[in-house]
Amino acid sequence: MAILALLFCPSASANGIDAAINAAMQPVTDAVAGFIFFEVSVFGAQLPLIVLWLIAASTFFTFYFRFLNLRGFRHAFELLRGDYSKTDHKGELSHFQALATAVAGTVGIGNISSVAIIISLAGPGATFWLMLAGFLGMSTKFVECVVGVKYRKINPDGSISGGPMYYLEQGLKERKLAWLGKPMGYFYALSIVIGCMGIGNMFQSNQAFEQFVVVTGGESGFFADKGWLFGAMLACLVCIVIIGGIKSIARVTSRLVPFMAAAYVLGSLTVIFLNADRIPWAVSAIATEAFSPTAMSGGMLGVMIMGFQRAVFSNEAGIGSAAIAHSAVKTREPVTEGFVALMEPFIDTVVICSMTALVILTTVYEPELAGAGMQGIELTSRAFGSTLGWSTIPLSVIAIMFAFSTLLSWSYYGLKGWTYIMGESARAEIVFKFIFCAFAALGCMIQLDAVLDFSDALVFVIALPNILGLYVLAPVVKKELKSYQARLKSGEIPNVRKLSREAQSARTKWPGR
Repeated sequence: MAILALLFCPSASANGIDAAINAAMQPVTDAVAGFIFFEVSVFGAQLPLIVLWLIAASTFFTFYFRFLNLRGFRHAFELLRGDYSKTDHKGELSHFQALATAVAGTVGIGNISSVAIIISLAGPGATFWLMLAGFLGMSTKFVECVVGVKYRKINPDGSISGGPMYYLEQGLKERKLAWLGKPMGYFYALSIVIGCMGIGNMFQSNQAFEQFVVVTGGESGFFADKGWLFGAMLACLVCIVIIGGIKSIARVTSRLVPFMAAAYVLGSLTVIFLNADRIPWAVSAIATEAFSPTAMSGGMLGVMIMGFQRAVFSNEAGIGSAAIAHSAVKTREPVTEGFVALMEPFIDTVVICSMTALVILTTVYEPELAGAGMQGIELTSRAFGSTLGWSTIPLSVIAIMFAFSTLLSWSYYGLKGWTYIMGESARAEIVFKFIFCAFAALGCMIQLDAVLDFSDALVFVIALPNILGLYVLAPVVKKELKSYQARLKSGEIPNVRKLSREAQSARTKWPGR
């Protein structure tokens, strides 16, 4: 009731509500977060076991599929280009739209702020481990999205429901583990419904508001104390997009993601190019400090852990969320979406996060100041501003777009968890979308740290059942991959784009035939 009162009466005492909700949630948050982020000391460095769980899985899948994250790059581009796409395949999205929607869910404020934090705390060497973890995570995404499409549910109206809830239930049932699969599916669905309200909703809207304040004049600007107004506008925009379902979300993300990613990469490359004299030092520092026993934050192991942690928290490989979006693709071959999904951690972590790191290292980073002073998005903003003085506002606008696109994708992830529990119905969807938009507005008004920490913990706790399920289903994926590659090689799966070009060429050469 307190939350509803705040939504309809923005003049209410936000601080009092903050304190009451945080006080009520803190014990639960501490218990859940203490479990999922439990740390052990290894050679003086604190190792979160959830990070070890995620990295171990990505390493296993990389070797199990014989470095498909390298070998599959070319075919992934062919699929994105539409070489093997047919309009009569069941599904709602093209390969590109599915990828854009999933990337929208992972490319967020963290790509700008959290990378700056780990460089401040762990030094340049963390960048190497961040990129390595992103590379390994590509293999996990491949497995998630193959089984996501294989075990998806096609509803009577042609819409698609898929993701870990479905492949845990159906896939484990197929492997004679039905007693385990269904409870794991419900646990995943419930966790992602609650978790999406924090990390994919309130945190994003709160960060978007902070950047909007920067764009509109800072603390002295009109919107500085009007989080409720910005929240209402943001909630309306989100509602307009998500009310149309995944096709509407994909139409927006397929335009927004390429634009904001290209703008950010272009700006980053400009800054790096203008500071080219610092590139050799930056590359050398990344390579040497990654393996330096005297590196900051617990020596080499500490730097490795921080780099891995940032990567797995950024690209969500092993969390299973992206498989929900990829499941809606138009295809008859589950393996095709696995290949497309390889690109997601590459774009999110290897490209975007690495660009942020290089911008900071080639501009404002000073080893003697590491661990002190500016951190997060302030440091990244200062890094851009040191070379491009006018870049602060464009960077804030890009950050807002990152947050907005993440809101859209996570609304779909939460929705599919909700309908898995409540059943597929228009009424259930409308109820969830209303709640999601209300929380988006709420995130701009009050600071619910305990709620956000609780949702973060739930988002990562779902990696436990998800990865366990992926281990069980790995032989199924391997069989699917072997069959697909054999049929691709034999020509049974045709390259429709190539055939179209050949047909066009024949018509040009023999116009009468």
